[in-house]
Amino acid sequence: MASKHLLLTGYRGCGKSVVGQCLAQRLNRQLIDIDLEIESSAGKTIAELFSEVGEQGFRDLESNQIVLQRSLKQPAIISLGGGSVLRQENRECIRSLGHTVWLQARPETIFERISNDKLTQARRPKLSKLGDMDEIRLILAKRLEWYSEVSDFAVATDGLSMDKVADLILDWYQRIH
Repeated sequence: MASKHLLLTGYRGCGKSVVGQCLAQRLNRQLIDIDLEIESSAGKTIAELFSEVGEQGFRDLESNQIVLQRSLKQPAIISLGGGSVLRQENRECIRSLGHTVWLQARPETIFERISNDKLTQARRPKLSKLGDMDEIRLILAKRLEWYSEVSDFAVATDGLSMDKVADLILDWYQRIH
């Protein structure tokens, strides 16, 4: 298939990690989960990093991980962190790496997924002082333009299995190659 990377973007809880695993298996590619790469390199969870170095320090680590993907020799599936799109230089790098799919979900779906995933709750920091639903709505609204800017294709994941989401992405990906 193509020589470019396939990247997944979207808010936390939209399915980037799980869909990334499905796509990596189906396309026989390496999966690189930027958040997991950061945690592995630092030996700490994202929540711990936010606590120790603050959001800007974490975003610096995130930017470094995104840039590192330029050195990959083989096309990969890259699951971006939900906030990877915050910095202009990241958005430019993301666009240069390959084709990006924006996984979307309604705030209610995101809230339900995050609430049901104890691992996410333990590893991810709150991003505001707001209640969970208000935070999701606020942060999502701030990021919509940037997710749109980096994306070549979008999939609404509400009510779909992650296998079905992967099917839709593969159908699109095969049409463009």
